[in-house]
Parts: sequence; structure tokens; C-alpha cells
Amino acid sequence: MFLLSGQSIPMEELDAVTLNFSQDSLWILNVVLAILMFGVSLELKIADFKRLADSPTASVVGILSQFLLLPFFTFLLIWLIRPQPSIALGMMLVAACPGGNISNFLTHLARGNTALSVSLTAVGTVLAVVTTPLHLSLWASLYPPTSGLLKEISLDAWEMIQTIITLAGIPLALGMMCSHFFPAFAQKFSRYIKPLSIIIFILFVLLAFSHNLNHFMNHVHRVVLLVFAHNALALLTGYWAARWAGLSFSDQKTIAIETGIQNSGLGLILIFRFFDGMGGMAIVAAWWGIWHIVSGLSLAFYWSRQRASQAA
Repeated sequence: MFLLSGQSIPMEELDAVTLNFSQDSLWILNVVLAILMFGVSLELKIADFKRLADSPTASVVGILSQFLLLPFFTFLLIWLIRPQPSIALGMMLVAACPGGNISNFLTHLARGNTALSVSLTAVGTVLAVVTTPLHLSLWASLYPPTSGLLKEISLDAWEMIQTIITLAGIPLALGMMCSHFFPAFAQKFSRYIKPLSIIIFILFVLLAFSHNLNHFMNHVHRVVLLVFAHNALALLTGYWAARWAGLSFSDQKTIAIETGIQNSGLGLILIFRFFDGMGGMAIVAAWWGIWHIVSGLSLAFYWSRQRASQAA
């Protein structure tokens, strides 16, 4: 049983719970995410896209890990544990989002291949314009409980593509243009945005749930262990995909972080924009956003003490 607004709510009714979120608050979240994407992209250059051709194996493994293996293994995990439909849909959306905007900072901290991380983030953000709505529609339609939810919502994939272009694609392009034409400003600003992005994202989540804190506290215990398992699955997927491909330990760390750190901020905005703040989805995305910072930092600190020669 759940408690919501003083009333007991059966587990199966979690799918019907929606979080209150005003248009003004959504606008603020849109601006925050756009600023984060702009700040991260200040260090991106056209060469970062071209650099992928210099290490094709690592690039292909990184892209496949994030955009094929993670959504597939997420689908298998959902079939195995059979969570509530709204929770399952939240897991699918998180897996379909591009890499998180702190992955480059964490990769650098972990002594991974920062250049590869930056390149994968850049390409991943561009690919997500198409892959995020495509993966969500595909995997949700293959799982009967979530397929029913999609039919009720009538998800407009093209409208979602436009939203991702606005929130991620355009800030990415503007940041790269700023880096090209105003390199001094870009270098100075980008120096602060990465460590601050962790604080900004936490504030981002708090803002999203400022009017729904009781809902979050009443329901989050239902997804805590699930998000732990899902995030661990993502990190292990990236690590073992790179290891099985025979990549260096530095690249293994990089691809693990790129796969395990997802842009759940974008996921939250899509949930409030297209799914009316569906409770199960929003709680999964919010808790993932908090936990992947904890797990990512912990793993990065651990790896920062390891030598590449220690890898088996």
C-alpha cells in the first residue's frame, strides 16, 4: 500500500499517480537543462566528431553499448522482474536517453580516455534526437503492460524529436559555435561548469519535486533497489562490452561511465512534457539522477587509484 495525500493507494494504482508540475516550473527546467547542455558543449569541437574515426573500435563499442545493448538489457531486466508499467516505462526512457552531462568529468576523474568520452557524448547527444523516441516506442510496444500505457498517451514521436532538438541539439550547436568563435570565454566558462553541473542537477531534481516531495518520499522506496540494479547493469554493460572487445583499461572505464551515466534530466522533462508527470516514470528518473552521481563518483574515485597495468 502507498500513502498519497493522506489516502492509501494500492501498488497497482501507482501507474495512475501524476505529479503536479506547472508550466512555469517546466519552463525553468527547460532553461536549466539547456544551459547545462550549452556549458558542456563549450569544450566540444568538430575534431571531437572526427576523432572517433581515429579509434573506430572503441567508438563503435561505445555507441553500441549505450544505444543498443543498454536498452536491450533493460528490456530483459524488465521481463525478469515485472515492475509496474509506469516504472518499466521510466526504466526504458532512462535507458533511451543520451549520456549524462557529467560523464566527461567523471571519466577524467577516473583516469579514463577523456577525449573518447567527449566524442561519445557529442555523437550520443546528436543521435539521441532520433534514438530516444525510437527506442522508447520500440521497447515499450514490445512489452504488453507498457504498450497499453503508450496507447493511452498517444505518444507523438515527432514532437518528442522537436523537444530534444530544442533542449539538447540547439544548445550543443550554440556551445560549439561559441567555442569556435570565442575560445577564451569558452575555456574560462567550461572550467567551472563541469563540477557545478553536479550541484545544478541536484537543484534541478529538487525543483522538479518541490511541490511533490511527499509523493516522492512515499514512493521512492519502491524503486531504490531497482534503480541500483539498473544502474549497475548499465555500468557493467559498458565495462564488459569494452573488455570483450579487447579495448584498453582506460577505454573500458570510459565506456562504462558513458553507458552508466544517463541524461535523466532530459528524461524528467520528457516525462512532464509528454507523460503528464506519470508518477512511476518520474520517480525512477529522479532517483536515477541522484544515484548515478553517487555511483559514478564512487567508481571514478576507485578507478583513479588503479593503474592500467592492473587490469586483467
